[in-house]
Amino acid sequence: MSSLACQKGNPQLQRKVHAFLRCDKGVKVSIAEELGRENSGSENATELSAGVKIAQESLKSSFSELQPCVKDPLPEALNIFDIGSKLALKSTNQEQPIQNKGGDVDVSNSNTCRDIVLFQTKDVDHKKSSIQRPNLIVMRGKIINMENQITNVNEYEAIAKQKLPKMVYDFYASGAEDQWTLKENRDAFSRILFRPRILIDVSKVDMTTRILGFNISMPIMIAPTGMQKLAHPQGECAIARAASAANTIMTLSTMSNYSFEEVASTGPGIRFFQLYMFKDRNLVTQLVRRAERAGFKAVVLTADRPFIGRREDDIKNGFRLPPNVTLKNFEGLDFGEKNKAGSSVSQTRRHIDPSLNWKDVKWLQTITSLPIVVKGVLTAEDARIAVQAGVAGIIVSNHGARQLDYVPAPIMVLEEIVKAVEGRIGVFVDGGIRRGTDVYKALALGASSVFIGRAVVFSLAAEGEGGVRKVLKMLRDELQLTMALCGSPSLKHISRHHIFTRTTFPSNL
Repeated sequence: MSSLACQKGNPQLQRKVHAFLRCDKGVKVSIAEELGRENSGSENATELSAGVKIAQESLKSSFSELQPCVKDPLPEALNIFDIGSKLALKSTNQEQPIQNKGGDVDVSNSNTCRDIVLFQTKDVDHKKSSIQRPNLIVMRGKIINMENQITNVNEYEAIAKQKLPKMVYDFYASGAEDQWTLKENRDAFSRILFRPRILIDVSKVDMTTRILGFNISMPIMIAPTGMQKLAHPQGECAIARAASAANTIMTLSTMSNYSFEEVASTGPGIRFFQLYMFKDRNLVTQLVRRAERAGFKAVVLTADRPFIGRREDDIKNGFRLPPNVTLKNFEGLDFGEKNKAGSSVSQTRRHIDPSLNWKDVKWLQTITSLPIVVKGVLTAEDARIAVQAGVAGIIVSNHGARQLDYVPAPIMVLEEIVKAVEGRIGVFVDGGIRRGTDVYKALALGASSVFIGRAVVFSLAAEGEGGVRKVLKMLRDELQLTMALCGSPSLKHISRHHIFTRTTFPSNL
């Protein structure tokens, strides 16, 4: 950038500089992060942070050098402008901007790009005395179309589908058998409508809450999803950092690709451990003890998987872990077979205990003082038994529609379960949550908080830790807006009266 010397009276350079300086803060941060990766040459958190810092300082220096260049009036019309075109086409010694082709930009030479290039592909309306920000960026040879920037959580799935191998995408995205329940998990939310209240002071909206004694910033937590390194090299560690930054809870899967200790080393944070009950209770004890030592705050016992559901996409794809991806919490542990645990997903699955019952929940309470949350409750009957068993909470869940097909969406049975527990334990819900409006509906039906799973994994695949941070922020912002528009200044002001379904309207009014 320093090679772009300031030349007052040079209209072409003024256009370039003006575009860069008007680039919004979010884009500048993204640029700094990308340059930071180039500077550090690493995804290691410490090295990456140092690289980003260097990049930010470099950008600040560039801003101060370029600012004087925009003092003169700009030309009447701006069609395409760029920054660093000389650097972008360095190897060919061409200084003209890369040309527009039918609304897109010809980046045939983008492999030679060594800097940031910004393009404006729309004319400026000078009658409004404003200049549009660049709507397309070429950075390090990568194209970012600002008109197609991600505006909601659902859009991350399409990006993940493009980026991930089919076997991996299908593993994350698919459900059991006909996948009716997978679709129903989303569709069910569309059958719940709002009854917004008006003329209520919502100038301040408070989303903070307390879960199992821990204060978090919002009632949105991260569900356990296995084998996250398949989505991104940093896997569970990236998600742990994003959750900590958002001041919410992350749940680590038994089937994680990073160990308790590795996740804990990412920094402070409130983390739960999701547990499968294995036939070898000594193995279970070892896992729980390690979670305790690593600072995990609760045990989430998965109760709806005595056997793995029939996931036909995984069968067709022959799903398996690559040789360099292992289940780190099992490395070095012996299942009594020739091979050690962690070398095979199928081997580990075979050792999950199908005889798991409520007596085992009592046993689990004898080996740990951590609160126990039972995941996989779909009926009021089981919810009442959970209360009697003395667990700290339950998660209303159908395992992301990956176990038994043709079961209801969790949001559809949430209310009966909330009524059954009568406020004696925490009730959480997952499944199909993609919007802040979904979160509000769950809270209105009595959930203490929600868990999100696929949204996190898809954003991780698309943009790494940064993607997960964006998803958490998007959902937070959407929930905040929904609360304001429904007349709920805090979580305690969200009630059943704020929603209705086909079975409750209009008879309940």
